[in-house]
Amino acid sequence: MELAVIVSIAYGIMAGLGGVLGYVKASSQTSLISGSLSGILLVISGIAQQQGATWGSPLAIGVTSILIVVFAIRFAKTRKLMPAGMMVIAGILALASLLF
Repeated sequence: MELAVIVSIAYGIMAGLGGVLGYVKASSQTSLISGSLSGILLVISGIAQQQGATWGSPLAIGVTSILIVVFAIRFAKTRKLMPAGMMVIAGILALASLLF
């Protein structure tokens, strides 16, 4: 299995779990919906990449880029490492793996 596939699926699971935890901790439906949606898209992109679909990688790069921006804005506002800072760091690492 390629690194890009593993990274897409792992980051997708991380985003999905983060959305669920945001909902449980703060009753945030926005976290649940956005985390689940981005997680599902990343897992689908990983599966698509594994099956050789050409749209899998651009989808993963796009979703990861959007998540980096969203969490960077949130980190700038809150200055809290968890979850915003962690998701920015994980997103940058995931994006670097997807691009190279």
